[in-house]
Amino acid sequence: MVQIGQNVSHAKAWLERGNVVGIPTETVYGLAGNALDTNAVLTIFRVKNRPTFDPLIIHTDTPAKLSQFVTDFPPAARQLADAFWPGPLTLLLPKQASIPDLVTAGLPTVAVRIPNHPLTLQLLAELDFPLAAPSANPFGYISPTTARHVADQLGNQIPYILDGGPARIGLESTIVGFEGDMPCVFRLGGLTQAQIEAVVGPVTVQTHSTDNPAAPGMLSSHYAPRKPLILLKPGQSPPLTNPNRTGMLAFREPVGGVPDAQQRILSATGDLDEAAKNLFAYLRWLDTLDLDLIYAETLPNTGLGAAINDRLRRASVQK
Repeated sequence: MVQIGQNVSHAKAWLERGNVVGIPTETVYGLAGNALDTNAVLTIFRVKNRPTFDPLIIHTDTPAKLSQFVTDFPPAARQLADAFWPGPLTLLLPKQASIPDLVTAGLPTVAVRIPNHPLTLQLLAELDFPLAAPSANPFGYISPTTARHVADQLGNQIPYILDGGPARIGLESTIVGFEGDMPCVFRLGGLTQAQIEAVVGPVTVQTHSTDNPAAPGMLSSHYAPRKPLILLKPGQSPPLTNPNRTGMLAFREPVGGVPDAQQRILSATGDLDEAAKNLFAYLRWLDTLDLDLIYAETLPNTGLGAAINDRLRRASVQK
């Protein structure tokens, strides 16, 4: 049975032996292993049942360590790192040969970030290697925002989960790469496009779904509950045929016709930060109910609303 605790030394010992563990970040919980050890990385893919063509993000604790992992750190990347690290920003940078091709799915760039969580920063500071750490959930399922979520999904496959409490942001990091010297957003997340542009000026956005991803989190079907998820426009009423078998994820107000016990409201005050924090936990809760389908109301497509809508669209893709 998996252990859950706050013992950084315990997590460190498992990782140094080539195991994988659950770790907290401010975005979501990660499934971490030694990014320089191909066997540990293979264990991450196996435990998640994740295809190896979907690249991973590596995590470290200081920008000074990046020279061990990347060959170039463009000026715009440095500006973003200075502004947002530690935090929900991932940078795509040219990789050093020390990073296994398995981590990057054979791509010449590696996704790197410094997470903003005290326990994980302490862990990273005590390790001699970076951590590869995708979200700690079965591939394609809803991302975990608590240690208990990780234990419920992966508990029989990993030895330890470092419990850092509920994730503060609740959405994965924003991924920024570079086309020449121009920044490009490859995945919307915990940082908004406006926040990035306030630092480096206008950026392009290339978050289209794909089955051959250039960055983590770009697959067309992802973050999905097991029950069918159907999207509604803001304020749109669901076409109810069997209300007692229907769940509802609404933005600000309950939806008439669906029993209250089968609804979750992301933020009654319309706070996008609160909505982002609640998104995955509420989707996960609705997925545990005895329902036939779940409706989800999309949000205003501004700020974090754009990232939330991105996750909802990917979750609604039917396999």
